[in-house]
Parts: sequence; structure tokens; C-alpha cells
Amino acid sequence: MGGHKARPYVYIFYMHIIDTHAHLDHLENLDQALKNAVESGVEAIVAVSMDLNSCRKNLEIKKNTRQPKIALGMGMHPSEANRQDVGACLDLIRANAGELSAIGEIGLDFWYKWVRKNQAKKDEQREVFRAFLEAAKELDLPAVIHSRGAWRECLETAQSAGVRKAVFHWYSGPVDVLNDIIKAGYFVSTAPSVAYSPQSREAIAGAPIEQTLIETDCPVRFKDPQTQQEYQAEPRDVARTLKAYCVLKQMDEDKALAVLNKNAREFFGITN
Repeated sequence: MGGHKARPYVYIFYMHIIDTHAHLDHLENLDQALKNAVESGVEAIVAVSMDLNSCRKNLEIKKNTRQPKIALGMGMHPSEANRQDVGACLDLIRANAGELSAIGEIGLDFWYKWVRKNQAKKDEQREVFRAFLEAAKELDLPAVIHSRGAWRECLETAQSAGVRKAVFHWYSGPVDVLNDIIKAGYFVSTAPSVAYSPQSREAIAGAPIEQTLIETDCPVRFKDPQTQQEYQAEPRDVARTLKAYCVLKQMDEDKALAVLNKNAREFFGITN
């Protein structure tokens, strides 16, 4: 079989770029990914958690990592929501509040039909979500919200809980909900899919850069729009998000990065 081999993606060095959403505890080769991140100019990574065990692992990662900076989020992802572990997870959060930059990843996910039809599962997600929103308010920490298929309900629940700061991570929902998220003073983030996904592009196009963050959601797999090949994201791929975001918004990369970094530092309390 003939044909040309796809050329590997060339990473551009961006000084002080920040990945605001990564599942570091899920990376197969964490040490290499962190090394790649530093060599690509990644200053900080927000490590979010999926469940109780994930919270424990990410706490250890934060304690054992010097570069890049690790900003820690603890919480329970809606796909892992279970009442049994909520108390232990909240105890861990309160015991390590000084180490935290966020409560997350938390939220609701009604994307799949089997979940939408399962009232007990939806109610459990709602109960767990509210418990962590209360912790975010109590500790005055930002909430990192997963809202797929439940965008409006997540917004209304966060507002009713009195959460001051929230980011709707990898937002790909309706524009009318986006507008209300922005009006509420909350943020949205976008991922490498902004390079090719119509939903991601439409959703983020209407968000002001002053209320936008960039992320990878690694180790999620994305598509390289140039080669059409899939790749498994790691923190350095936040550079891909930045580049695609700037193409969509027709913005200068350096100017956009200055604003996006300022957003991330202020939102998560990341110091230089």
C-alpha cells in the first residue's frame, strides 16, 4: 500500500499557557505528560476529580509535582455520582480545603437516553450535585460544572445554591443558555473540539473572551482536523485549543492568551 505518512503535529511553545481542565489521574504516563507540558510552556494545570478515589489520587499528584503548577479540584462527576461516597468525599474536601482551587468536576449529565429514562439515577445525580454546590458555597470555591444534556438545569441549580463562581466546562449547549450563563457572571470553557465540532464552535462563538477558559479534558480523544486522525489529549494540547479558538474568534494568539491566562489565574487563584 502506498501513500504519504501523516506529519506529526508540531507543538508551538506558548509561554505560561494554562490547561484549566485535565484528568491527570487518568493519564497512562503522567510523568511524560507533565514533562511534555513543561517543555510546551504549560505553566499550570487544573486537575479535576471524578470520584472519591480520584480525589485522593489527584491530591497526591498535587503534593508530588513541582512543575507545572497543579491547581486541584475535588468533586464527583455525574457519571460516578453515588450517595454512598458523598460524605467521605466532602470530608476529604474540608480536610484539604487549603489545597483546593475548585470543587469539581460536578454536575448533571442527561445526554444518554437510558439516563433520561431512569428517574432514580437522575435524582441521585441531582442530590450529589447539590451537595457539592453547597460545599463550593461554604468554602467560597469555584465550581467546575459538567452540564451535558442538562445545561439549563445546571445553571438554575448553581444559581439557586448561591454559588459565586462557576465554569461550565467544555460548553456545547444552546446559545440561549449560554447567554444566561454569561449574564449570571459565570464562565464557559472550550476544548480542542472547537477546531472542528459545529456544536463547540457555535457555543463558544457567542461567549465573550473575558468569561472564557481553555482546556483539554485530557485524556479524552479528539480529532486532528488537518490529518483527520484521532489523538489522545494531554495538557500540552491546550495549545491546540488556543489556536483553534483564535481562528474561530479571529483574534491574535498572544493577545487572546494574555486574557485567557488572566481569566484562569483569577478564577482559580493561580499565582505566578
